[in-house]
Amino acid sequence: MDIRQIEISLKSPNAQDRLRALTALREYGSDVAVPLLTSKLKDPEFLVRSFVAMGLGNKRSDESYAALLNLIQFDTDPNVRAEASNSLSKYGDMSISHLVTTFQQDDHWLVRRSILAALVEMSCPEELYSICICGLAGEDPTVREAGIDALGLLAGTVKETDALQQILALKDAQWWRIRMHVARALKRFDSPDAKAALGELMKDEDHRVVAAALDSSL
Repeated sequence: MDIRQIEISLKSPNAQDRLRALTALREYGSDVAVPLLTSKLKDPEFLVRSFVAMGLGNKRSDESYAALLNLIQFDTDPNVRAEASNSLSKYGDMSISHLVTTFQQDDHWLVRRSILAALVEMSCPEELYSICICGLAGEDPTVREAGIDALGLLAGTVKETDALQQILALKDAQWWRIRMHVARALKRFDSPDAKAALGELMKDEDHRVVAAALDSSL
């Protein structure tokens, strides 16, 4: 699709036309693509704005970076904010503080799960630990589970001891899924406390927790 056709399609009342135009921008450089992407930051369809966020992550520039910061702070749809968070993480270290702040201020599970997944892939154990603690203090069960999993990934880092203590504190949690994730996370730690906790979970009242503990001990 040539640029003139893309510009026309981006103005179409049909969202599918706009989506196809945004997809076609993959073939163009940032100097051409970014101004057209940012022209749809306020599109009425959240899916269109999600495609914009995705595109801005692939067409990195100062303008793209600023637009993504705008999306994660002000877009009304969590799907868009989550996609923008993921795209922002592609900018590396310069994005970390913004992602941490967003995690602390935006408690939607989709946004938080996106940021957790992004920071797991980055070398920032201090910041990852801080958002794990924030997530564990929240009420969403999927974020709490993802936080436990991420704490397990801090084994072998400067936050290993702190992470292990947070995981151990949850081994007697009331909900079986939390205990199951604790069992899976503990397998990453080679310490007497971790092994002792796994031994306790092998005798858990819930067979799914027992299975996770046994699998982790292999």
